[in-house]
Amino acid sequence: MSDSFHSIATGVVNSGFRIQRLETFANEFLCVVKLTTDSGAVGFGQTSTYNADITQTVFHRQIAPWVLGQSADDLGALIQRVEEKEHKYPGSYRCRALAGLDTAWWDMVGKLHGKPVVELLGGKPTQLRAYASSMKRDITPKDEAARLCRLRDEYGFDAFKWRVAAECGHDQDEWPGRTEDIIPTVSTALGNVAKLVDANSGFSVKRAIEVGQLLTDHGIGHFEEPCPYWHFDQTKQVTEALAIDVTGGEQDWDLAHWESMMANRVVDVVQPDIMYLGGLWRTLKMVAMAQHFNFPVTPHSANLSLVTVCTMHLLGAIENAGPYLELSIEGPDYYPWQQQLFLNDPFKVIDGRVTIPSSPGWGVEFNPAWLARARYQVSECS
Repeated sequence: MSDSFHSIATGVVNSGFRIQRLETFANEFLCVVKLTTDSGAVGFGQTSTYNADITQTVFHRQIAPWVLGQSADDLGALIQRVEEKEHKYPGSYRCRALAGLDTAWWDMVGKLHGKPVVELLGGKPTQLRAYASSMKRDITPKDEAARLCRLRDEYGFDAFKWRVAAECGHDQDEWPGRTEDIIPTVSTALGNVAKLVDANSGFSVKRAIEVGQLLTDHGIGHFEEPCPYWHFDQTKQVTEALAIDVTGGEQDWDLAHWESMMANRVVDVVQPDIMYLGGLWRTLKMVAMAQHFNFPVTPHSANLSLVTVCTMHLLGAIENAGPYLELSIEGPDYYPWQQQLFLNDPFKVIDGRVTIPSSPGWGVEFNPAWLARARYQVSECS
């Protein structure tokens, strides 16, 4: 990597531009950010999903005032300025809002240099193996098996994830016996593919170990968030008891928590969410930690918004990328808000693979019709 692109990969450019305007387009589920500099350079990004109308308010109240009029040359300096000015608010919403600034910055810089973000990071727009990720718990094991097999046969997926337990379920299931039923039903139907399950903090240690042994018996190698994610000690006990990979981290935004998680080998595989973490710049810091502690990185990207596009670019560039990209299989019945978000489709699956966009920036264009329906807000230099 050249010195100039090494600088870009760490969030530093030499444009001389200043941030002039920050616009947002939001609904309850999603908030798009448009960054404009005093030169007219533009980038589009996104805050984290869900309660995004609240995040929009946080963005204009606690992010925009500290970066407007500031140099756009050093993203890390901008993020650290926000963190210091808003040091009494270090939590999830600040990170969710920061992701909008961060991702718009990367898009702007990619467009200025005529490069996709993956190339700014030293990678290339290659193909990525994807796993078909089910979000549903209200589906019967038989119906889940049938739809995953259809996806296998139609799109060539060779990796799948489905749900066990009830979310934060205290050892309860969506209905009695569902976990014990869905594990063998889906595993047997899919045959010889990579198999993953997600418990979403559903189990106690004892129950998680019992379920983990059932997973092992049925050739499932990835057990995500088996215990309440905030109890590292519980997850660590499960990790130490099982031979299969115990994974987690999607909810974690605090870099100190990430360091503790990895230093203490709480999980086997780390799963950051770029938007929950505060954007690509902070995620790259977490990825560097993972490389130091020798962890594979298989990010969380559970909907077809910009989070999955950003994750594609990240996986195409980092050395410790996990074996696949999470790709949601849910359509308008589950995620109506993600429909017609982009003018182009970056998620086309061929033989179980997707291709990292090669156009400058993130390589996607937000649909003006979607933006026009959203609640608009602007902060700008006077």
